Amino acid sequence: MRILVLGGTKFVGHAVAADAVRRGHEVVCAARGASGAVPDGATLVKVDRDQPDGLNPLLGKGFDALVDIAPMSHSWVEHALGTLADEIEHWTFVSTISVYSDTATLGQTADAPTLAPRAEHGDLDNRMVDPDLYGAIKVASENAVRNRLGERAFIPRPGLITGPGDLSDRFGYWPARFARGGRVLVPEVGQLANYIDVRDFAAWIVDAAQRRLTGTLDAIGPAQPLPDLLAEIGEAVGVDHELVPVSPETLVAQGVSPWAGPKSLPLWLPETHLGMCAHDPEPALAAGLKVRPLADAVAGALDHERALGLDRERKAGLTPDEEAEVLG
Repeated sequence: MRILVLGGTKFVGHAVAADAVRRGHEVVCAARGASGAVPDGATLVKVDRDQPDGLNPLLGKGFDALVDIAPMSHSWVEHALGTLADEIEHWTFVSTISVYSDTATLGQTADAPTLAPRAEHGDLDNRMVDPDLYGAIKVASENAVRNRLGERAFIPRPGLITGPGDLSDRFGYWPARFARGGRVLVPEVGQLANYIDVRDFAAWIVDAAQRRLTGTLDAIGPAQPLPDLLAEIGEAVGVDHELVPVSPETLVAQGVSPWAGPKSLPLWLPETHLGMCAHDPEPALAAGLKVRPLADAVAGALDHERALGLDRERKAGLTPDEEAEVLG
């Protein structure tokens, strides 16, 4: 097949392009080329999605399938549809589990209510200012894709994505922390947690293009209690350590935040968002999503963390001094 990836120079898009190349497909990545290189074996076509004619270099190229990684721009999605929809047989739009309006209920599926759509162009760096904007733009973008393409559209909604290329620190913090060993501060909670390795997600997207899988599905792995997940991550890393559970009340009193941001503990969720990492994975698993063993996911994440630098300044997690202060 000839597969067009709108993106392809970082994280999910790069993983999709790399997986497709490994399978012998002809892969074109359409991007500015400023965020990184495309995988070996793929071809970069430079485009500018902010320009009215920015996708014109892709017209008439005979692509069989398209994967759009537009992060937070309804206008980019509409522009791509207006330019290329009539030429593409199978269209994947990568959405997000953040589209759901109910963040607390466990076990939801893709038919759960979503946020009101917002046909806007947003800035990923400003999501904390308007936390619903990311999901609301994705809802508007999903609607545009379905309205234009109908049964030709595949819309996966990933939850927390981890693995090579992840720069969020939300999962990678933990393998990196366990690699230091010693007393490891963990939240004393019983919430559920799940994730999807970017390599598994990418493989499912390429599978979907090959099989012409369509519809809207959550792209998530099975959930498990967070204490169990953290214990298994520690075991997979294999460095001597001691888990030290600390109550949410104590963490909040010490200025530690859940999930992300400075002085935070990733994977710990506030009570209002316990459903975000506990959607029902069965529809996706039944549709062919394959989830690698946790040890493989941890190894991939830790290799990536080491390449970035274990002691770097992070977007999420605790510094050694912050952790020591809470433990002290």
